[in-house]
Amino acid sequence: MVAKYTQSWVRILALLTGLLFSFGSVAQDNAWALYKQRFLLPDGRVVDTGNNNISHTEGQGYAMLLAVYNNDQQAFDSMWQWTNATLYRKDIGLFSWRYEPGKAVPIADKNNATDGDIFIAWALLEAGKKWNVREYLRSSSEIQRSLLRHTLVKYAGYNVMLPGVTGFKQANSITVNPSYFVFPAWKAFFDYTHLLVWKQLSDDSLAMLNKMSFGKAQLPTDWVTLSADGRMTPASGWPPRFGFDAVRVPLYVHWYQSDSPALAPFVRFWQGYNRQAVPAWVNVITGARSGYNQSPGMMAVRDLVLGAGGQLTNRLTADEDYYSASLYLLTYWSVASQR
Repeated sequence: MVAKYTQSWVRILALLTGLLFSFGSVAQDNAWALYKQRFLLPDGRVVDTGNNNISHTEGQGYAMLLAVYNNDQQAFDSMWQWTNATLYRKDIGLFSWRYEPGKAVPIADKNNATDGDIFIAWALLEAGKKWNVREYLRSSSEIQRSLLRHTLVKYAGYNVMLPGVTGFKQANSITVNPSYFVFPAWKAFFDYTHLLVWKQLSDDSLAMLNKMSFGKAQLPTDWVTLSADGRMTPASGWPPRFGFDAVRVPLYVHWYQSDSPALAPFVRFWQGYNRQAVPAWVNVITGARSGYNQSPGMMAVRDLVLGAGGQLTNRLTADEDYYSASLYLLTYWSVASQR
């Protein structure tokens, strides 16, 4: 009889243990929980673990948007409060782009990064609609107006959003970063405000992308020079690579219009490689490639563009740094948020 009861308790304990492990596995599969654990500090600062743990508006904006998708208003509020209190510039209504912890002057470069500002404004807009908070909507509208006031220019026949307020205008050209063309955010701004300028910006930026077919790969580079006569060339101040910046271009295009003809060059390029052997960057002029392959986040963009976005899961691998993890989750939610 004792043995019988002992066996029963053993079975019960085994069942409870299995359930505990099961719950633990589910928790580990919650990519947002892992993302916060790895990259979000208690004060709301998002750390770039691949870049000396600095913080930047890109990371704050990415994580704020992910918090909205994961219905995590507490995390959203902490990030927004840190961003607004630490990086906001009252003179232009935008944000200094980089914060370096441990430095005597943590914000040495006060210039903005337009893509970070766009993501912050987009996250605030989505948060305001989701949680019915007017203050979020008001802040988003103010940032949108500041972006139009300080970074939008008409150049060579195009509406162009400069990468920052200062440093990107030359005598006979301007420098643009095509990965700052955040089409889904611009669409959200247009849908909410009905300001035609956001649609014109999207149309002109797509037209520009169609002319950024450089080298044998016929791909845009991370940075591009737009000359006064409308010519576009890889920017001379950076390696002529389709790499860590430009990989976001097809993500934003697909998020905006999944069947856009602008995706064709990326499809052709990635179809030329085995999935497990795609280089992280390629020099579009010389054809030289990186000696290492795409990170999981970059591979997620590749999978999305090649039609496998529906197979992405809400999980992160153990060794992903900030940028790969962010890129992966943005790619995942670009699909999941539209289901």
